[in-house]
Formats: sequence, structure tokens, C-alpha cells
Amino acid sequence: MKRSLFFPVIIFLILLGTVVSAQTVLSLHALFSDNMVLQRDSKIPVWGKAEAGRKVDVRIGSNLKSTYADADGKWKLFLNEMSAGENYEMTVSSGKDTVKFTNVSVGEVWLCSGQSNMEFQLIKSENGEAEIKNANDTRIRLFTVAHKSSPIPLENCEGVWKACSPENVKNFSAVAYHFAKNLINEINVTIGLIHSSWGGTPIEAWISKETLESDPEFEQVFQRWEKIVEEYPAVLNDFNLNKEKLLLKWKEDSAKSVSLGFAPPRKPGLPTAPGGRNTPYGLYNGMIYPLAPYGIRGVIWYQGESNVGRPGEYKKLFPAMIKNWRDVWGVGQFPFYFVQLPNFAREPEPSGSGWPELREAQLHTLSVPNTGMAVTIDVGDPMDLHPKNKTDVGYRLALIALANAYGKKNLVFSGPIYKSHRIDENKVILDFYYGEGLTAMGDGKLKGFRIASDDWEFVDAEAVIENNKVIVWSDKITKPSALRYAWGDNPTGNLYNKGGLPASPFRTDNREK
Repeated sequence: MKRSLFFPVIIFLILLGTVVSAQTVLSLHALFSDNMVLQRDSKIPVWGKAEAGRKVDVRIGSNLKSTYADADGKWKLFLNEMSAGENYEMTVSSGKDTVKFTNVSVGEVWLCSGQSNMEFQLIKSENGEAEIKNANDTRIRLFTVAHKSSPIPLENCEGVWKACSPENVKNFSAVAYHFAKNLINEINVTIGLIHSSWGGTPIEAWISKETLESDPEFEQVFQRWEKIVEEYPAVLNDFNLNKEKLLLKWKEDSAKSVSLGFAPPRKPGLPTAPGGRNTPYGLYNGMIYPLAPYGIRGVIWYQGESNVGRPGEYKKLFPAMIKNWRDVWGVGQFPFYFVQLPNFAREPEPSGSGWPELREAQLHTLSVPNTGMAVTIDVGDPMDLHPKNKTDVGYRLALIALANAYGKKNLVFSGPIYKSHRIDENKVILDFYYGEGLTAMGDGKLKGFRIASDDWEFVDAEAVIENNKVIVWSDKITKPSALRYAWGDNPTGNLYNKGGLPASPFRTDNREK
């Protein structure tokens, strides 16, 4: 189905200026600037614009390649592979025009994307001020992609490379910074972080239109958005008329929730606008597509909160997005590491909120080749959708990268992941991947296991570790048929492995709730 979910597209295109003058001066994509990091050990794509038909030369040291601008003034070439190195100068020449970039490094480049918890600034994070004060490692380079939602795939973005310094890093992604900080001391090469995230956004905003249209199951994404667009004027008018009442009710509900030990509900704000950040495929067009094919090692991703109401849909959308991004880069199945949603106490348990099911959808995404998941069920803040502990999140993502992308094979990079189970009389016996050295963190007694018989009434269960397996039972259940661990918005659970990493929440059944 062909459709456009943006308006007015024609005016947008006029403002964008899609016609390229035949006399375009030499220019490069925004990702090419002073302080840039180029991906080592792979061909280096470089592209931009010049006068139509004009020869373009790109040189880094003895690495020289040439091409010609096409009829629209566009050009692209690939420099030869380079090993890690520092303090290069890149020179780009075409006719009388020359552009030079200094302090160029060849190292490791990671794309860091998602929503608010990836966007969460270092200055706001736990121990942020101390981290900023000591953040003078110029081997870490930072590029922030400006927010942009677009009805069509854009050719460029806004941003500039900056060397890491207290001033430059304070408003940068805390997760991305801690990820790089943990990598840098192990691999000892310059790391470039391309930060492209936007808070409050659903996953469908980060997926191409073609991908969303390729699967009939994604038709509901368009139908839902078309309804939002259709109802927007009335919803906006209702919000403006009742804003004070809505805010008053929010304050009352927040006070009640906090008094009961739950996070306050989301503060009412302007309704989602057509053409804005939540538009399907809009952020892919404006903040992902323009970055390809810039050389990257891989992606780290932290998103999911905006899709908790639709976990079944997310289970298909997330793998589709990963494939979509890999296809547009066209360099194979690069590493894609993501953060599983943390604990969060929105409502009394069981809430039926979709949080545990969304975590399960993320867990299932590990079936996609060359992916990894950082479990954070123990480092969230039950009272805050934006937990300030981003240190552990970045560290756990870095462990995955070090073990898988960088060959540090002796590292324990994942907590226990459910593998299989069998039932022996009234006991459920569990096996785990990454289950070496299973342990109960804290007082030594395993917590967070619940089992049920065929009536689906779950009860708290006893659990012990024997021979690196977990044995679970309850005197109330003579014939167990299903088991769940840490299953809830803000669950209890203390199963860890020898690496000090927590087990992912899981269940042995597949009921909808």
C-alpha cells in the first residue's frame, strides 16, 4: 500500500530544495568534519557534492581515491582499508575547490540510537558531575544527530564531530559515553559515537516505509497512525479546553500513586502531532537513512517503553528494524546490541501493562544473528521511567561488545538466559545459557519464581540451585504446568551468574497474559 503520513509534503520538498544546482560547490556529508572517526579495517565510504562531471580526489596520507560527480553533482567513493591511527588529515579536492579536515582518527565507530533512555544526558545521570569532570579522553569522539522527522529519506543530517571534554560530553548520551569508556581501555583505539535518538518515540518511527509496507501484519501500524492524524484536531482542541483540569487530575493521581509506592502517571501534554517524531518511518528517513553508508562497527539500541502496549507487534517490528538497518548499510550482519527494559512500578502487580511481555519480545530478538542483550531488570528505578544509573547499562553493553565484536572470549557478558526445563513430579528443573556459577544474590535464598498448574493460578515458589540448575517447587502445586521468573513491571528476582550479571525475566508458557 502506498501512502504518505506527512503533510504538507509538497511544501516540505520546496523548502528542502531538492534540485541540485549544476554549479554546486564542493561539499561533504555532515559526518565528515574535523575530529571525525573512520571505521578501521574496512573500506571507507566518503561522499558529497561537487560541480556536475567534475573529478573529485580524496586523500588520507597515501590512501588516495578519485571519482567524478554525476549529473546531479553527487559523488561517492571508497578509500582503502586502514588500521587504527591518529592525527590524520583528510583532503578533498575538485577543480579549484579543496576541503581539509584535521584531527581525523581511524578506530571504532558505533551508532547509538533509541529513545529517551539512550538520549538521557550524562549531566543528569548518577555520578554525572564527577564523570564529566574527568571526561578528558580525546580518544572518544562525539557526534549528535539533530532531531528530524521526514516524509522522505534525507541525504544529510545536522551535526559535527567533537572530541570528548567536560564541556562537550555533559549533554551527550550517558549510556553511549559509559559504553565507550569501558571499551577504550580494553581495545585502546579511538572510538566514535554517532548518537541518533529521540525520547518518547515508538519503534515504527525508526523503520523504513518499505519495510513497514512489506508485511501485512504491519498494516495496523498505518491504520493506528491514520486514526491519530484524523482525530488530531479534535484531540488538540479538547486538550486546550481541558488543560487545567487534566493537570489537576494528574497531580492528584500522582500524589496517590507515589503514596502507594508506584511511579506517577505520565504528565499530560500536547497530543501527538501529524508529521512529528512518532510518525511511522519519519525518524528512519530523517535520522538513520542519512547516516548510511558511513562506516560503523555496529549499533547499540535502548528503546521499548513507547511500545509496551503492543508487545506482540514489537516482537516482529524489532527484528524487522534490525534487518532494515543492516540492509541499508549493505555491509552484512553488523553487531546489534540492545538494552532490555528495566524494572518500573507503574501499577500494582499484576498490572497487565505489557512491560514483561515487551521484555520477552526483546529476549526473543536474540534469535537474530549477531545480537546481544543487556539485562537491566535490577538497575532501574521503580519510581522513574528514566533511571539515573546509566553506568551499569553502558558497562553491560560494553561487555557484550568486548566478548563478541572484539574477541575477549573469557569475559562473562550475559546473565543467565532460560534454555529449557523438565518436570520431575512436583518440581520444575531449569537449564540456562550463561549459567556458570549460578547464585542467589543477597541473602542466599532464590526469589522471583512462581509456578502454576493447569488452572493458571500462579503461586510463589521455592527454588534452589543444584549442579548449575535451578529446581523450583511449591507445596501448593502437585502438578506444575507453567513457571515464570521475575515476571512483572517491577518484579522480584535475584538469580545471577559468576559474572555478577542478572538473569533475564522469562516464562515457560506463552499465554497472552
